[in-house]
Amino acid sequence: MDIKSMTLSELTDYITEHGYPKFRAKQIYQWSHIKMVRNVEEMKNLPKDIREWIKEDFVSLEIVDRLESKTDGTNKFVFRLSDGNVIESVFMPYKHGNSVCISSQAGCRMGCRFCASTLMGLARNLTPSEMLDQIYAVSKVTKQRVSNVVVMGTGEPLDNYDNLVRFIKLLTNEEGLHISQRNITVSSCGIVPQIYRLADEGFAITFAVSLHAPNDEKRKALMPVANQYGIAELMEACRYYFKQTGRRITFEYSLVAGENDTKEDAKQLSALLYDFPCHVNLIPVNPIKERDFKRGNLNSIQNFKVLLEKNAINVTIRRGMGKDIDAACGQLRKAYMEQER
Repeated sequence: MDIKSMTLSELTDYITEHGYPKFRAKQIYQWSHIKMVRNVEEMKNLPKDIREWIKEDFVSLEIVDRLESKTDGTNKFVFRLSDGNVIESVFMPYKHGNSVCISSQAGCRMGCRFCASTLMGLARNLTPSEMLDQIYAVSKVTKQRVSNVVVMGTGEPLDNYDNLVRFIKLLTNEEGLHISQRNITVSSCGIVPQIYRLADEGFAITFAVSLHAPNDEKRKALMPVANQYGIAELMEACRYYFKQTGRRITFEYSLVAGENDTKEDAKQLSALLYDFPCHVNLIPVNPIKERDFKRGNLNSIQNFKVLLEKNAINVTIRRGMGKDIDAACGQLRKAYMEQER
């Protein structure tokens, strides 16, 4: 395990096992997780021999591309990992605080048909340090404090479960950045067994489920995961999650013109969620050239929202950010990889 993926206790054991005094562990931990240094040479109060020793084991992502929106201040980053894989992150400034949307995998194997992230398949899982360092790098470059973290970028977080859990614990630990668990959102396409595991972790995070259709037939057409876990099974897991955590679930619903945005779809979605404490986040789909999905017009999107509200469903339409820089999930990473090839 690399040192940035270790807890302070684990790092202390690691340092003392190699003959160094344990106070060096706290110094390394603070440089890594509070001061967020980009390389070990910045750790000025460490002896040179320790810096040399930990240099090969210190994760620091390389920024290979950065785009900044001229309309809303959104920044999109492409990072290169030590093995050459690339991932992306998005910095989004809001009045209530700055958010960073991070990736949990290099690529994705879930195959959701409207998503650019999955077109090139899954390369590998990210380590906790690689997830953390996206936040640290963005914060250092933008010189802005990050108050909210969304694990909703490239990859399926629950497909990288153990590293995700360690990442959350490190990010929220009082010895590090100490971001509140309530300011962390994890989004999943709905891997049912892992939802039960997450419910039992004791976290106070916000959990979002990519639903995208009101019935199994339409969901299977959009999301291959629906062939393994039906909506009834998924909703049962979501009810268990709410029972265990007391935290309402957000259901993400990408509106695809003519596919899942009809009056009947709104009626079925209302019937599915009417007695469940939740929030529906409507997302006008971002068209990608490999698919023929189209975004509905503003009227159709607003009408869908109104139909849900008439059935007492709590609903919002996601505000589009960074439209002038292709800030939708997977788009910039894919463009960079194609250009490299």
